[in-house]
Amino acid sequence: MSAAVVETAVQYRAAYLNNPEPEMPRLSRMKMESGKVQLHVKVSAAGEPIQVTVLSSSHYPRLDQAAVDTVKTQWRFIPAKKNGVPIEANVVFAIEFNLK
Repeated sequence: MSAAVVETAVQYRAAYLNNPEPEMPRLSRMKMESGKVQLHVKVSAAGEPIQVTVLSSSHYPRLDQAAVDTVKTQWRFIPAKKNGVPIEANVVFAIEFNLK
């Protein structure tokens, strides 16, 4: 006789609460640059970004780098869970830089 293993669905949910918006680089503001950066982030089981990659560029390297740096150093996520246990997972999202 064998025991049945019941797996629950993997839950993916990124927490954006308390995650600061990247600051618009001063030179980008002066040059009137704006755009959207799409990022792929590998999130650890502890909710920390362990790899941040630009999937779609804003076409302005300063904006892309500001987005990557902010997510790497200041953002935290609610980790995905499988059977109630936190696991590594990937999230994809965009950060938009607008001149205000």
